Amino acid sequence: MKLIYEGKAKRLYETEEPNEVLMEFKDDATAFNGAKKASFADKGRINKTLSVLLYEMLENEGVPTHFLRDHGENSIIVRRVEIVQIELVMRNIVAGSLAKRTGLPEGQKLRQPIIETYYKDDQLGDPLVTDEHIRELNLARPDELEKIKRSGLKVNNILTRFFGKAGLTLVDFKLEYGRLFPNKHNIVLADEISPDTCRLWDAATGAKMDKDLFRQDLGDLITGYSEILTRVQNALAS
Repeated sequence: MKLIYEGKAKRLYETEEPNEVLMEFKDDATAFNGAKKASFADKGRINKTLSVLLYEMLENEGVPTHFLRDHGENSIIVRRVEIVQIELVMRNIVAGSLAKRTGLPEGQKLRQPIIETYYKDDQLGDPLVTDEHIRELNLARPDELEKIKRSGLKVNNILTRFFGKAGLTLVDFKLEYGRLFPNKHNIVLADEISPDTCRLWDAATGAKMDKDLFRQDLGDLITGYSEILTRVQNALAS
């Protein structure tokens, strides 16, 4: 298959179907806009499995996604999309860059979720942007941006409840969206949902179980990711 795109954590390949793409999850991990890098055996499989489980759950809750079907140990088949160059970040608890930018203490619960938008551009360092910036950069039409934000709030409600059932606190997470081929009129949730894109803390102890294990050298990344997968599988089975 022809390689279409390779990013920090995934590769995309053409398939025999023009509007379908194979997404392969890599074992690589990066932080600080690629400044810190490492590889962890089994990371790709875990993130793929979690993304499949969570996308299937979101589809059942009425959230349209690019996911079509599972495909092997580290890959899935997804609908071909044109990625909207906006990263939507949903925040429920103060952590990461929000603490640095505001001085609010890490771990403080927000009175209501905060929606942030970032310009998806590695060379610029994925800067925080306003609706007006998005307009001037022609990243999304106003109706598309409104749809993306509404979807983000819905996903946040669904995942917060579900992860709570799994004994996990959803601190914050990143979502990406894409325009479906061939007409590009429909916006769907794309990319992945995994501990690479979500901050997840143990609900009882507050221990970090996501990519902050790697970012902050707090412990073994695969141990944390594996525990998240086990809890998600148990919560879905219960």
